[in-house]
Amino acid sequence: MGAVEVRTALNLALKLLDVPDSRIWTVCDKEADVLYLNFKKPSHADGSKLTDDDLIIRYERDMVVGITVLNASRRRAG
Repeated sequence: MGAVEVRTALNLALKLLDVPDSRIWTVCDKEADVLYLNFKKPSHADGSKLTDDDLIIRYERDMVVGITVLNASRRRAG
């Protein structure tokens, strides 16, 4: 990993300190351009909501258990 990549990873890690959940599992499907964030494992979502900005919020008993980020690569700050 190069210096810029390490700095990027560290910045991301520091931002995660503000997230109330202590564990976050991620899966990036580059071919589909989708990023999955899961806050509970195993999670059994019983509902979901598509937002206007292409996020799918997944719920289990009214608690957010995951977020699916569609068109993930287009969201990069540039």
